[in-house]
Amino acid sequence: MFDTVDGTAFNHEQGNRSRKLFAAVVLAALDDAIADDKKYGNGPDQIARWARSRDGREVLSCAGIDPNERVVKGLMEFVGKGVRTSVALSREESERRHAAEAAEAA
Repeated sequence: MFDTVDGTAFNHEQGNRSRKLFAAVVLAALDDAIADDKKYGNGPDQIARWARSRDGREVLSCAGIDPNERVVKGLMEFVGKGVRTSVALSREESERRHAAEAAEAA
């Protein structure tokens, strides 16, 4: 009985690791599109083309993201802002954004 539970837990953990790996690929694609946007000015178009491609849809699905048009628009908006993923995911950036929103609301 415990072998079945251990096997299920192992498979679940492997699935989570796989999702994290594919999420890292999505973040790398976003960073590449941001770099293209700064260099050539076509970053949102590049990420949209990638996300709509067969490979992009597969990577998004494996990362646990539903590859629909709403997601594509969100990725395009993110790239349009020009903030790299490492900065956008940092605590300092989050605190700065919340402070700016609070100042805007006041």
